[in-house]
Amino acid sequence: MNRLLRKGIALALITLSFSHCKEKKTTSPTTKVTIPFKKEGTLSLIKSSSDSIIAKLDIEVADNEYETQTGLMYRTELKTNHGMLFIFPDVSYRSFYMKNTKIPLDIIYLDETKTIISIQKNAQPFNEASLPSEAPAKYVLEVNAGLSDTWQLAKGDTMLFEIE
Repeated sequence: MNRLLRKGIALALITLSFSHCKEKKTTSPTTKVTIPFKKEGTLSLIKSSSDSIIAKLDIEVADNEYETQTGLMYRTELKTNHGMLFIFPDVSYRSFYMKNTKIPLDIIYLDETKTIISIQKNAQPFNEASLPSEAPAKYVLEVNAGLSDTWQLAKGDTMLFEIE
């Protein structure tokens, strides 16, 4: 019996070691964070030569330090009729970059009278190069790359906005 007991124990140990090897390793799924668009107002772009409305947008507003530092970083999409309006407390030369920004953008700089003073077109994702304004700005509007050309925006065009 002693011999049978030893064989049984050996068989049990072998079975346990094989079942342990077959154990599936579980990995936690990668969590994908989606930052949704949050409508906080509306904005109209107006052609200076005709006073006609070029485009109407739903906007998110960045008006504190955290929001202005983060902007559209980490977003994977921005609809054509959406934009982000940055409102600064003062008028100064501004410079933006595309660190952690996944979508190409047009960056539109406006002065305190809400008049376009310069446009940085087709800012490329993740590019950390400085994209400065050509004059002091109080407002900056970010929209999908190419829209400033589609809308034929130019220096001197203006905007009106309403925060909800």
